[in-house]
Amino acid sequence: MGRVTERRRVHRFVLDGSAEALEHPVRYREDFLAVEEPLEVRLGHMSFSVTMRTPGDDFDLVAGFLVSEGVIWDPAQLISLRFCAGEDENGVQTFNVVEAQLRPDVVLPDTGRNVYTSSSCGICGTDSIEAVRKSSHFSPAQDPLEVRVQVIASLPDRLREAQAVFDKTGGVHAAGLFKIHDDGGAELLCLREDVGRHNAVDKVVGWALREGLLPLSGTVLQVSGRASFELVQKAALAGIPVLAAVSAPSSLAVELAEETGLTLVGFSRGSSLNIYAGSGRVGVPANK
Repeated sequence: MGRVTERRRVHRFVLDGSAEALEHPVRYREDFLAVEEPLEVRLGHMSFSVTMRTPGDDFDLVAGFLVSEGVIWDPAQLISLRFCAGEDENGVQTFNVVEAQLRPDVVLPDTGRNVYTSSSCGICGTDSIEAVRKSSHFSPAQDPLEVRVQVIASLPDRLREAQAVFDKTGGVHAAGLFKIHDDGGAELLCLREDVGRHNAVDKVVGWALREGLLPLSGTVLQVSGRASFELVQKAALAGIPVLAAVSAPSSLAVELAEETGLTLVGFSRGSSLNIYAGSGRVGVPANK
């Protein structure tokens, strides 16, 4: 598997006014960077997509991406995943091409559409907003989940505590899938990190597909950044009833959440949060 982080020597300027800083304003140190490399997704021998991602959990990423593209929704539809031969200038395997073999009855997507996604955007290759309003095989609106507001508010801290790559680099997003149990408690099922927030979500969804857990009823997906349209779409296609973000949602994200019956939470930061759609799922214990 490719590297997740790499070391780089940097010039560090310290401008805090201390005597040491005045005497030695420039210092040399090693820093850790999150790796960003391309990953090509092939369906059989056909190239379907290239995305920029942090290496690691690539099979989960590809599986989740195919769910997000509306290609598959059942693990039986995905026969196999494998790394294809690919070497850098030094003859070292790059692990930057993954081939997915799908069941013969799966309808292949339009591979004539060149799907390129950067680490900042999950739908850059689509032709229009209507093209990404995919019909889902799962309905968040039918999920009977009820979750206490205090539980949702606690999830950003729990997500942050589990972010090993962020601790080292400070340069990746995270997505964490939490199962809400009958007693109201939340269990972290899966956490993935990536330079792209949409990749982190695809890695979580792909893990769930490969584990046979779709639809992800009774769960909350907590993400470290903002709640954009593509994240709401990915959550809805996986049957996730609640998406919570530490930052703001977009107007289109709220609109799609309302259309699909998904509960959308933004600015969730421990002591406060905003509910932009689906507030009926979120409860507050009665005062005694």
